[in-house]
Amino acid sequence: MGASESREGRLDDSEAEEEEEENSSSSQGSYHSARSDKEKTGPRTPLRPPQPGSQKVKLYHYISAKTKWVVAEKLVPWEFMRESEFQEGSEVDDDEYMDEAEGSGHFDHWLLCVGTRIRAKVDQRLQMKFYSDQQRVDFVFQGVWAMRFPSQEDYKDFTTEYHNCVFENSYQLEATEENKVKVFGKDFIGWVKPQDADESIWEDAEETLEQGQVKDLKQTYIDELNEGIRSLALGAKDNSFLVSDSRVEAFRNTPTGLQGKKASVRLGGSSSDSFSTPKKAMLIRGEANMMLLSPAKDGKNHSTNVRQLDLESGKTVAEWKFEKDGTPITMRDVTNDSKSAQLDSSLSTFLGLDDNRLCRWDMRDRHGIVQDIASPVLNWNEGHQFARGTNFQCFASTGDGAVVVGSKDGKIRLYGKTSMRQAKTAFPGLGSPITHVDVTYDGHWVLGTTDTYLILMSTLFIDKDGSMKTGFTGRMGSKGHKLATPRLLKLTPVDAFAAGKNQKFHGGHFSWVTEGGREERHLVVSVGNYTVIWDFKRVKQSQHNCYKNAGEGLKSCYCYKIVPKEDNIVDSMFMHDNFVTGKSPEAPLIVATPKHVTSFNI
Repeated sequence: MGASESREGRLDDSEAEEEEEENSSSSQGSYHSARSDKEKTGPRTPLRPPQPGSQKVKLYHYISAKTKWVVAEKLVPWEFMRESEFQEGSEVDDDEYMDEAEGSGHFDHWLLCVGTRIRAKVDQRLQMKFYSDQQRVDFVFQGVWAMRFPSQEDYKDFTTEYHNCVFENSYQLEATEENKVKVFGKDFIGWVKPQDADESIWEDAEETLEQGQVKDLKQTYIDELNEGIRSLALGAKDNSFLVSDSRVEAFRNTPTGLQGKKASVRLGGSSSDSFSTPKKAMLIRGEANMMLLSPAKDGKNHSTNVRQLDLESGKTVAEWKFEKDGTPITMRDVTNDSKSAQLDSSLSTFLGLDDNRLCRWDMRDRHGIVQDIASPVLNWNEGHQFARGTNFQCFASTGDGAVVVGSKDGKIRLYGKTSMRQAKTAFPGLGSPITHVDVTYDGHWVLGTTDTYLILMSTLFIDKDGSMKTGFTGRMGSKGHKLATPRLLKLTPVDAFAAGKNQKFHGGHFSWVTEGGREERHLVVSVGNYTVIWDFKRVKQSQHNCYKNAGEGLKSCYCYKIVPKEDNIVDSMFMHDNFVTGKSPEAPLIVATPKHVTSFNI
């Protein structure tokens, strides 16, 4: 396990010359040599080269087995080409091309074309990383590649065209100033034109926080499990829980991690078989009970009811039905009322989310009496059913009960604690669906997860009276103030390729605190068999090297540590702040794979 920087390196032509000569027949890349290779070896990348007059770069290829860069082409043309232009002039296996480019039937997408080797749709899957000081970009396409430009002017031409192509492919609009305002609004134009944004929030963070780096992690415990794990539910008190298809396993919380399997509860005896594969476990009522949400029988990612499990007795207390005005409805997700709500033994409410619904459920009836009937119905305490089109995917709550919601279109909405009808603030999407969200206890920072990156946003802004507020209590940008741009947290192309072509980020979390005045210290996400950790202080510092060399567009941070495992990771989370000791600056990190749960200490 080590920092990502160790897997990259400056491009060294002197070490690559011999490799180039050995591979010259397949690397020099004329149309005819590529055609000959295709006839010998079967379909390869599209054949038509960029047009005469295209700008040229030196192209490098990363050889994973040797962990080194080699020169693929000394001088090769590149250009951004419309999908229709490419298809009209090329002989290519359509299935292979569509697998990489995912061209749709109507919009004419932009492709990045480099020599005869690379034809890739311009989107976030390229994992493009910019090095302005080296006039270089790295990216992923059937391997890891680097392009070095002959001048700073050529490099800037490429970055400008690239960001315009990403915009057009994401929103299917021409990258004009008018359309950028149409997509992002005047309030958030800084997201696409960072030079117009207010960076003071990041500068303030730098002034108040020391230099941060993720420290080395030491494995303390590992337990083997009998069944495949579906979800992880960490407790702040004595126990944490791992949920499989048919049982819940309890582990003892210690300052060094999860230790010793305490008990196992079999999930059986249900009147319904729709809970055979629980996808979400939520602790409630002082962590004495657990709510288990499972997909409905039709296999869709929605549930018609939720099971309440008493963890001490191991028995199902109730299977609650979701209804509104007497009509059965579904829920995509549930979560606690607030960051600390699972510790409250008297609380009978929790939050629910569906594609177009955000609500609070109450396990008491309308007269305040807790129901104990055989098939109880949850009381729709408050909420709103929106018109079609919101496409909610995930949500989380702050320490005081405000709610952040992520959507399929990439938008992130902030709802105050007093109303779920209208968002106080709606952050625009960057073109990638939000699959998971988290928020700090104080509500000052929101973390969104997409398939290829995390997006970190500050909710702080200054209102017309000069007071500092959050986007949960007021509408950000409504008085014409400049707003901070977000930061993107990404893997380097080398690490992204090593994680696997179809592996996606999932479950991005802050470390866990439930008291005011305590600070989250780290960010963590899972991808394939990697757990990836960022130091929160480091990410918020505006002048470290990742941001200095970012070039145009939103700034991205690559200062992370990777914890590799042999199996794909189900979830990675930090234990509660209660378990921070004097020997470590952070609570233990818990990494769950289908067959093992491992504890690490920083």
